[in-house]
Amino acid sequence: MHIAMLSAEYPPRWGGMGSTVFHLSSALVSRGHQVTVITRNGAGNNIPSMDGIDVITVGWLRLPMEFTRSYGRSALRALKKLNETNPVDVVHLHCPMISWNKKQFDDCKKNVAPVVSSLHGSWLGEKDGLVTAANQKEAAVWANPNDLAILLSANRYARFENAAIINSDVCIANSKATKEDFLKRYLVPENWDCEVIYWGVDTEMFTIDNPINQELRNRFGCSENGILLLAVGRLAARKGYGSLLKAFALVNTELPDSRLVIVGRGHLRSRLLKQADKLGISSSVFIESSMSFLELASLFRSADLTIYPSYYEGQGLIPLESMSSGTPVVTVDHGPLPEMVDSTVGALFTMGDVNSMSSTILDEIKDKKILEKKGIAGRRRVTENFTYEIDADYFIKIYSRV
Repeated sequence: MHIAMLSAEYPPRWGGMGSTVFHLSSALVSRGHQVTVITRNGAGNNIPSMDGIDVITVGWLRLPMEFTRSYGRSALRALKKLNETNPVDVVHLHCPMISWNKKQFDDCKKNVAPVVSSLHGSWLGEKDGLVTAANQKEAAVWANPNDLAILLSANRYARFENAAIINSDVCIANSKATKEDFLKRYLVPENWDCEVIYWGVDTEMFTIDNPINQELRNRFGCSENGILLLAVGRLAARKGYGSLLKAFALVNTELPDSRLVIVGRGHLRSRLLKQADKLGISSSVFIESSMSFLELASLFRSADLTIYPSYYEGQGLIPLESMSSGTPVVTVDHGPLPEMVDSTVGALFTMGDVNSMSSTILDEIKDKKILEKKGIAGRRRVTENFTYEIDADYFIKIYSRV
C-alpha cells in the first residue's frame, strides 16, 4: 500500500507526534509498504532520510492555532498532486494539528483515498490542562502565545476535530482516556468507528542493555549512591514543572544528596530557575535544553526515577521511554497515565497535590532494589505492549479494512 501521512510535526523530538509518525512510517516501510509524509516546512536539515519514506514539506501560516487550517489547506493540495503521479491507497491524518472541514474531507475521500484519523488528544483537553495549571499557580500560563491561543480559541478549533470524528472512515484514539474525552465532549455519530491503539516507543534507543553512565550522573553532582530524579518534556505550564519544583524541595530537605534534572525546551527555563532559587534548591536543580537523543537515552538509563507531573496528555510517551530504559516512573493518577503506569512499574500521585507527589517520590526511592525490580517490569511491559511493530500490525489491518 501507499500511505500518505499528514502530520504537522515530523522530525523526531522527545516524545510527541513527530516521533510517532517517524517510527510508525519506518515500521510500515519495513513491511514493504510505501509512505509519503506531508509536513510543514521550516525544519531545515533536521528531517531524517530513510529509504521508502518520501517527505513533502508545505507552507503554513505562522500563527498560533490558525496554522492548523493553513497547513491543512496546503497539505490537501500537495496530497492531490501526489495522487496524480503516485496513487495513494490510504490517507492518515494526525489530529488535532491539522484542521479540515467537511468539504475538505469529502474532497479527499472522493478524489484521493479513504481517511484514517489519529486522535493524539483534544484542544478542549489542552485547554482544561492549562486552566488546571493556572489554578495550581504554574508560571506563565498567560504569557505563552501558543497557550493563550489555546485558552481563547480551543472551542473554535474543536469544531474541526468534530469534523474529523464525523467524516473520517476510521478514528484511532491513542488511549482509552482520549476516546472517552471525545465521547464526552463532541458530537459523536452512533456508528462511530473508533479504535484504541497506544503509541509505542523506540525500544532499541531506550534500552536496558547499556550500562549506567556514572560520568553523566557526576555532571549533575550525583554520586553513585545519590538519587537522580529526571523529568522530560516541553517547558510549558501544562507540564506541571512548578509543582514538581515545590515537591522536590520537600524531597531535597529529607535527602540533600538528591538531584533533579529537567530536560526540555521552552520559554519557562529562566522562570523555573528563579523559582528553584527562591525555594533554596538551585544547587540541586538542572535544566537541560539541548540534549541529543543518545544522551537523553543514556540519562533515562542512569536516573533512579522519572517524574511526569503533566496536567493533560492524550497519551504521554515520556513514561514509556523511561520504562523502556528500565527506570520506574512516578506520574499523575489522571487521564491516560494510569493506563500505562501502576505500582508494579512505578507509582501514581494525586494530580496537582505537591505533598502527594513528594511523599510518593520518597516512598519509591527508599529502596533501590525494589526500584530495580520495577525497572525490569517496566521494560517488559513496554516490549510486550508498546512498540511500533505492534502499532504497524494494527494499522495495516485498519488500512486494509478501509
